[in-house]
Amino acid sequence: MKNIEFLKKIPLFIHLDDEQLAEVEKVILERNYQKGRIIFMENEPGEAVFFVKAGRIKISKQTSDGREHILHFINPGEVFAEVVMFGDGTYPATAEVVDDCTIGMVRNVDMERIIGSNPGLALGLLKIMARRLRISQQQLIELALLDTTRRAASMLLFLAGEQGINTEKGIEIDISLTNQDLANLIGTSRETANRILNDFKRQKAVSVNKGRVTILDRYKLKSWL
Repeated sequence: MKNIEFLKKIPLFIHLDDEQLAEVEKVILERNYQKGRIIFMENEPGEAVFFVKAGRIKISKQTSDGREHILHFINPGEVFAEVVMFGDGTYPATAEVVDDCTIGMVRNVDMERIIGSNPGLALGLLKIMARRLRISQQQLIELALLDTTRRAASMLLFLAGEQGINTEKGIEIDISLTNQDLANLIGTSRETANRILNDFKRQKAVSVNKGRVTILDRYKLKSWL
């Protein structure tokens, strides 16, 4: 798919006409990354805004004791690193490729010029940032108020809503999640995440096949909240 056709599907750019989209398309730099590659590291100079054309990206931060805390996953059609548009800051988190992906990037200097003539883009960026902030606030509230089992149930339900695919068995989370990934999402140890997931499996609330979690019974999972 050509960039201009793909841009029409990204909420950030939906208010632009074909002529304006053509201006954006001119400054897009496209890159292909394999699974496991780092696109940028936390605290590196923020130089560009990115969007995912294919594949999936994991955004994470490192805690003070060196552990990884996963903030969210970025899917095709979504923008990331938008925060560096506002000020000459650094990337606040690390972006790692989860599935082989194709990334479009627009340098900050080019994006600023485009926003100057299309103020609607600034509003689109603010909406994206507001949504990310709401998700981060919810994670902080859950870390502070919920025990690990409730956090795990809440996170799996959230991922099912964000990344879920309806199957005959239930809602399959379209990400390969290791026990360590789940631990990093809810702020606990791998051993604890493994124990909780086994509890959910014994209650037939979820099943796991090759790292793919399927929500078999949403109501059972919600009962832990």
